[in-house]
Amino acid sequence: MSGIQIEQKSYEMPPRDGFTVTHFITVADIDRSADFYERVFGGRILSRGDSKGASGHIQIANTWLIVNVGGGPTPDKPTITLSVPVDPDKISSFMNIRVADIQACYELWKSRGAEFLTEPIAKYGEIRCYIRDPDGYIIEVGQSTDLTYG
Repeated sequence: MSGIQIEQKSYEMPPRDGFTVTHFITVADIDRSADFYERVFGGRILSRGDSKGASGHIQIANTWLIVNVGGGPTPDKPTITLSVPVDPDKISSFMNIRVADIQACYELWKSRGAEFLTEPIAKYGEIRCYIRDPDGYIIEVGQSTDLTYG
């Protein structure tokens, strides 16, 4: 990878150049979610939002997570209502964290209060497990075991 040139060399929030990819989730309580992502993953809370509806922002490794409470349609999304998962066992997307040592991450994050669905399991050229966050979202934690990905 070191020989590959990309246009953007710096990723920050907010971006001064180019763009930065963030992941947005609707949460019941911004402080509770921010505290979870800070405690379990060592995230850096950039903001906790405010009473006027501003969202919270957390930097986790090389990505950013935006957390905000749900609500009804707004002028920029007139038919959309945001809410936390109604049934946490029925999902359509999830965050995926790739790690170098899944067993070490499993032990560390479990000691910090992460609730894993199972211990790490080998499947499809990787070892993976899932964490459930305070609002029921799942987070996949995976370590590649197939060297062809490298």
